[in-house]
Amino acid sequence: MRKFEKISFKQFKKDVSNDKELYDSIKLPKRSTNKSAGYDIRSIQSGIIKPGQAMVFKTGLKVCMNDDEVFYIYIRSSLGYKYNVTMANSVGVIDADFYNNEDNEGHFSIKLINHGDKDFKVNVGDRIAQGVFMKFLTVDEEEKIDNKRKGGIGSTSKNKEE
Repeated sequence: MRKFEKISFKQFKKDVSNDKELYDSIKLPKRSTNKSAGYDIRSIQSGIIKPGQAMVFKTGLKVCMNDDEVFYIYIRSSLGYKYNVTMANSVGVIDADFYNNEDNEGHFSIKLINHGDKDFKVNVGDRIAQGVFMKFLTVDEEEKIDNKRKGGIGSTSKNKEE
């Protein structure tokens, strides 16, 4: 099943703030038109990114998907084109097992970098990224993988042999 959810208020208090009104105002991502591939992701924080600097924006969201799918997060085209703002990791990759992980419930954030020469302002509610669901393939003769995700961002590289 493919869906977006707000993180729990308990997780929200841990990651963002104790502001119940802000929590209640979180909007689940949606597409802008019936032919849009991307679901617009809004910031729940405001901030000003100075030229050459980066800032993390919380979303208050998690995403559930089928085991053979991935959720890619991209910068909104207009932010890169008009303002020279990009995502720090170029493309965010949210795997199906990130959902409800024990570290952060699958709460994902967006880290933006200002490559321009003017301050870039983000307001609460601004659409800062877009997410696209995609199916993925694996090799035919892959060894069985027994590793299970135990945490949030970066956790898949922690308990395995390289």
